[in-house]
Amino acid sequence: MKSIDQNHIPQSFNGEELESVLVTDGSGQALPGVIIIPTVMGVSELEIGFARDLVGHGHNALVADIFGKKFHGAARDVCFGEMNRLGSDRAALRERLLSVLEVARGQQEIDAGRIAAIGFCFGGKCALDLARSGANVAGVASFHGLFDPPGLPPQPIKAKVVAYHGWDDPMVPPDAVVALAKELTDAGCDWQIHAYGHTGHGFTNPKASELQIDGVFYTQAAARRSFASLYQFLGELFG
Repeated sequence: MKSIDQNHIPQSFNGEELESVLVTDGSGQALPGVIIIPTVMGVSELEIGFARDLVGHGHNALVADIFGKKFHGAARDVCFGEMNRLGSDRAALRERLLSVLEVARGQQEIDAGRIAAIGFCFGGKCALDLARSGANVAGVASFHGLFDPPGLPPQPIKAKVVAYHGWDDPMVPPDAVVALAKELTDAGCDWQIHAYGHTGHGFTNPKASELQIDGVFYTQAAARRSFASLYQFLGELFG
C-alpha cells in the first residue's frame, strides 16, 4: 500500500460551506468507499484515525462534514447547539446527508457502486437516517447512535443495517432498541443489533469521559469487538 493521502473536499449546501476529508491509499484507484459521519464534535482526529484504519483494510473513506467548515474545532456547547439545530428538522437533515452521499460518489477514489456509511453518536443517527431515506447504499453501521425515528413517511430500506449499542447507554433505553428492531423489520431490510453489556454511550472514543456526561465512557472491549464486526460486515458487503 502507498502512503495514506488526506485531502479536504469542499462542498456547498444551502448556502453553508462544508469541508469533508477524503482519506485514501494514494493509488488513485477506485475502491469501496465508507462515509464516516462524526460525533457531535464534528470532523476530528478521532474519525480521521478511523478512516486511516479503513484504508488499511482496503477501503477509501470520506469523513463527512455535517455541521460546516466554520465549526471545525468549535467548543462543545457550540457543537451541541449545531446538533440540536440539525436534529430539529429531520427532513432537512436527510437532504444534507443525501448531498454528502453525492459528494462521495463524485470522488474518483471511491467506487460509486460500492459505498457504505458509518456514524458515531449523532453520526450514528445520521447513518440510520441515510438508510431510512431508501438511499442506494450497500450498508450502514451505527456506533452508539441515537435510535429515535425521523417522523417522516417510511421508505423501504435497501441498505443492510447494523447497530452497535452499549446496553447501559442512558440516551438509548431498551425500549428504543426494541422499537428500532421493529422499525427495521417493518422496512424489510437485513438488520443486526449488537448490544454490549456494561457499556455506555461513546464507547469507541478513548476520550469520551472528557465530556463529563453520565453514562458516556470508553469501553475497550466493546470498541474492539464492534470494529471487528464492522470489518466482517464490510467484507460481506463488498467481498
